[in-house]
Amino acid sequence: MRRLLLILALFLCSITVFASEDLSKQATAFYSDNNYQKTMDLILQIDEKDRSAKDWLILGNILDDKGEKDNAIFMYQKALSVDKKFYKAYYNLANNYLENNQFNMAVDNYKKAASLNKENPYIFYNLACAYIKLGEIKKAKTNLNKAIMLKSDVPEFHYNLAYVYKNLGKEKLAQTYLDNYNKLSGNSTLK
Repeated sequence: MRRLLLILALFLCSITVFASEDLSKQATAFYSDNNYQKTMDLILQIDEKDRSAKDWLILGNILDDKGEKDNAIFMYQKALSVDKKFYKAYYNLANNYLENNQFNMAVDNYKKAASLNKENPYIFYNLACAYIKLGEIKKAKTNLNKAIMLKSDVPEFHYNLAYVYKNLGKEKLAQTYLDNYNKLSGNSTLK
């Protein structure tokens, strides 16, 4: 009898896991189609303990888009409580902190994201932006160079590196990156 109850319990648990995974997949599909209300409805049907880090991240993104920054931050932190190596949650937390002028918090979270994903140029670019706000120009330069090494065709990367070199008193390098910016953006008037 005990064995039968154990088998039944395991069976019911596996049904719950499969149902949660199915709801999560459906929610992700609706999220990809920008149907945020249906996305939230589906994710909220999943028991909190069964939500994946991605489920929490998506909830955070939706709340962030609605302007509910504190709730979004909470959701990103929930994502990290499920998976400490989920770089997207660190990245989105950092973006929130950067927008709210909490530059040290932004730097901490961008660094965590970068340690988990060294191939995303936008992590290094945004980390550089946070360093610029903190006045740490040399650290900004290092991270902008990393961003450009990973993706050299983003005009803003070059523009900010021009700004950094100008602040470091390296006018020739600043002009080189400003020229790159102008070429990439189709703008020939900035000097």
